[in-house]
Amino acid sequence: MLASPPPLADDALIGEAAPSPAGPLAADDRGAYALPPVVPLPRTLQTLRFSVRQIEFVFRWRRQLGETFRFRGVIDDEATVVTSHPDHVKSLFTARPEDAPSLTGESPLRPIVGPNSVLTALGPRHMRQRKLLLPPFHGEAVQRYAEMIAAVTDREIDSWPVGEPIRLAPAMQAITLDVIMAGIFGIEGLPEKGTPARSIRDTIRWAVGLSVRPEAQLFELLDLGREEPSGPLKRLLDKLDRHIYAVIAERRADPSAAERTDILSLLLRATDEEGVPLTDRELRDELLTLVLAGHETTANSLAWAFERLVRTPAAYDRLRDVARCGGADYADEDGWIEATIHETMRSRPVIPMIGRRVTRPWQLGDYRVPAGTAIAMSILLVHHREDVYPDPYAFRPERFLGVKPGTYTWIPFGGGIRRCLGASLAMAEQRVVMRAVARRTDLAAVDPAPERARHRNVTMIPAHGARVVVQSKRAG
Repeated sequence: MLASPPPLADDALIGEAAPSPAGPLAADDRGAYALPPVVPLPRTLQTLRFSVRQIEFVFRWRRQLGETFRFRGVIDDEATVVTSHPDHVKSLFTARPEDAPSLTGESPLRPIVGPNSVLTALGPRHMRQRKLLLPPFHGEAVQRYAEMIAAVTDREIDSWPVGEPIRLAPAMQAITLDVIMAGIFGIEGLPEKGTPARSIRDTIRWAVGLSVRPEAQLFELLDLGREEPSGPLKRLLDKLDRHIYAVIAERRADPSAAERTDILSLLLRATDEEGVPLTDRELRDELLTLVLAGHETTANSLAWAFERLVRTPAAYDRLRDVARCGGADYADEDGWIEATIHETMRSRPVIPMIGRRVTRPWQLGDYRVPAGTAIAMSILLVHHREDVYPDPYAFRPERFLGVKPGTYTWIPFGGGIRRCLGASLAMAEQRVVMRAVARRTDLAAVDPAPERARHRNVTMIPAHGARVVVQSKRAG
């Protein structure tokens, strides 16, 4: 469990970690290897604790073994290296793609989103998909979403009861799901009942609700190391796939698709170097990835923001003052909203870990690992380094006032060629939603104790969904 933050202080400064040499080695000299210490637990126990209680696992073993250590799973005899030094992060983010390809192709999400999406693809295919998808998530495209985000947020806030506990995580998911559905399918507002798009939306909302149940973690463990889903997960995906393929067929037959700018229409027009278009399965993998990755992470980041704020009165009061002083369109002149977002994503990164598999021997400070080693960068540990973020367990948005987050010390979106392509949209959503919630509502914690951070699949979420009470509410 992450500790409850102490009161705010005014002297927080973003520091620097002591240098630690890192990067590819010139030769595969096994005699030069110096492996990091390994977690001294049975392999099965390591896998269970990492999969179910990753947060406690990484903090404990960093304390006992240092900032670079290894743990073993049960799938094979491979040991994964975990590191949390910014120089090590930099060496992997700036490496040539062929020297340090992403581990996402081996992630627990692969059985869900398939091998063809921008998330799980590697090499030239990943770069091709990334270039294709980048424009709809940047610049003017993101600005066009702002009015819709505000409208969806106001509609959601209108539904919140006053004086009764609500869970912010599903409430925020309702907002971000509508936004990403509009971007992907070009349907603004709630899709009509009975349409494939509405069925996708409703099935995903239902599935996300099921995923927080305790038995869901058992299903995840059953699919570890699998290429395809099994059991309940397979039945759920089969249902979802029927709706996705129906949307694809519907859009292929739509003569206006050639003029549309939504992501599905762009993908339907895309071809490879030989002029071959994407198959339905390739389209399915991409669409499912974008829907899942494009809404739930942002929703949980917003839920974490208010979970932290209602337990940090000075920061929350200042946010409400900023949000209310100039109406819905007032600029964040002092940068407090942006700083609050940055501090939320530092203290509670929804994706707590990312990885690379080095194809060359690699130096990580005093250690040297062979080619083929999986290296996991713990975002959570990087963000809680005392030498970079003094008093790291405190929630202090002022850390980021007038300070740009470090490229290798603030990494909730990853980095390098694998940096989240939806980062601009995610930041825009958080700015609009955070301002609207702070302007229109007064929230209080249901329980003064902080909510535990719970590990689910590849994400870190509030254990109880960020429960709050709406004490009062203003008109939109």
